[in-house]
Amino acid sequence: MAQKAAKTLAARNASLLVRTHLISAALHALFLVLHWVFNRPRSLTFYVVLACPTLLIEFYLDRLGRPSYNTADGSLRSPGEDLRAAGLTEYMWDILYWTWGCIGAVCVFGDRAWWLWIVVPLYSVWLAYSTFTGMKSGLAGMGGGGGQEQVAAESKRQKKMEKRGGRAQYR
Repeated sequence: MAQKAAKTLAARNASLLVRTHLISAALHALFLVLHWVFNRPRSLTFYVVLACPTLLIEFYLDRLGRPSYNTADGSLRSPGEDLRAAGLTEYMWDILYWTWGCIGAVCVFGDRAWWLWIVVPLYSVWLAYSTFTGMKSGLAGMGGGGGQEQVAAESKRQKKMEKRGGRAQYR
């Protein structure tokens, strides 16, 4: 079976994208039905400002991970990128899931639940800070960061030798 890994990735990406689009469509439809049919106080301004970037992220992930096939014979041309990759893709999924939770909370609790979305920029700031401090401490050993001299870690054997007075003990 040629390209088994590529076919597996294509199938996984396709099923993940279908599930994502169905959940997203259901949540957005629920919000709009609650807004227009039942005249519940839901602010469309918050919805547009906070949900449209998520829709853009969703369509970007679709474009990134959608497998492409040859039209002539139906063979797999490209499986798409791995949608479970770490880094920026993972962060985009986090934003998507959190916004879905916020839309669900707004449907249940009202417009005040949009304040839950403030976690996204706070999380971004925390990630940037932790990345910067991690990079700074990583460069400290090369003389590029921190400005402090790090003492080399001693092994357990060296600590035992110092405890005995620096001499080897024979049995």
